[in-house]
Amino acid sequence: MDFEFPLQAIPEVMRGPRVERRHILLGGSAFWGTIVEADDARGDRQGMLRIDDGRLVDPQTVTHLPPVDPSKIIAVHISYRSRSMETRNKPKPTDTPTYFTKPPTSLNGHGGQILKPADCRYLNYESEYAVVIGRTCRNVLPDEAWDYIEGFCPALDMGLQDFRDTDQGSMLRVKGADTLLPIGPGIVRGVNLFEQTLRTYRNGRVVQEAHIGDETIWGPHYVIADIARHITLVPGDVILMGTPCHSRSVDAGDLVECEITGLGRLSGRVVQIDAPRAAALGVGHPPGDSPEVRRVALGFDERVPERFKENYRLAAQQPE
Repeated sequence: MDFEFPLQAIPEVMRGPRVERRHILLGGSAFWGTIVEADDARGDRQGMLRIDDGRLVDPQTVTHLPPVDPSKIIAVHISYRSRSMETRNKPKPTDTPTYFTKPPTSLNGHGGQILKPADCRYLNYESEYAVVIGRTCRNVLPDEAWDYIEGFCPALDMGLQDFRDTDQGSMLRVKGADTLLPIGPGIVRGVNLFEQTLRTYRNGRVVQEAHIGDETIWGPHYVIADIARHITLVPGDVILMGTPCHSRSVDAGDLVECEITGLGRLSGRVVQIDAPRAAALGVGHPPGDSPEVRRVALGFDERVPERFKENYRLAAQQPE
């Protein structure tokens, strides 16, 4: 069985032709549509969105909804070698994957606002690819798991690292707050994921980059088989597959983008909001700025490429 890379054969979900499905809001109603992949005889232009009712719209003129409706969202802690080297100083963080969950209420659409409370200092980006489950999956082998995948999406696994001390075990508030999972623009099939490059942009400058096939420790087939040993995955469920090195904090006004070649480019704008009303009464653990919080939020600059650090610094001075 095929646990490791390179894969012996390309699974059907990653074999062409490319198909991208998007979920949008148009005229106050939600619709599904498919991206036009090439100019055709009907006069449909490449890049336009053909709604399922036959209408053709420019995807840049509509509001994007998350293209998923999960019962659960499960995230791998570390699955890229560069991230493991930065945080653990070794190429593989643990013998097997470890996980946390994000609530469905954290979902956000392409082009949405990412909310940063005024009493929180560290809101970190993490660009990832998301795996979307297409049919009910339980007790499968890794080489069978590919058949349960609907497709893949770019995703931003944003995190309020100020709560890293108190929520270290659960990541509940760190990763679970509203708007902290922009995903989309669409679900894509027919693209060989392991030939693609993932990049994060802060205000147009590259601050993360990794070739997915070169850096991956555990593929989605292994992760699905692992989770489905004990947890039934149902259609629409989302698995987030981790991020490469150089996750760092962003500021209100910053434009954060996740680009995965072959899948698309997802964006979100960081917007500051008031601190929660209950915070003034001392309810709950306050946002912190401890050594552990800073260790995760600020990372290890000596273990990441110099160009990411320089672009991050320049992007902070030139917000879009």
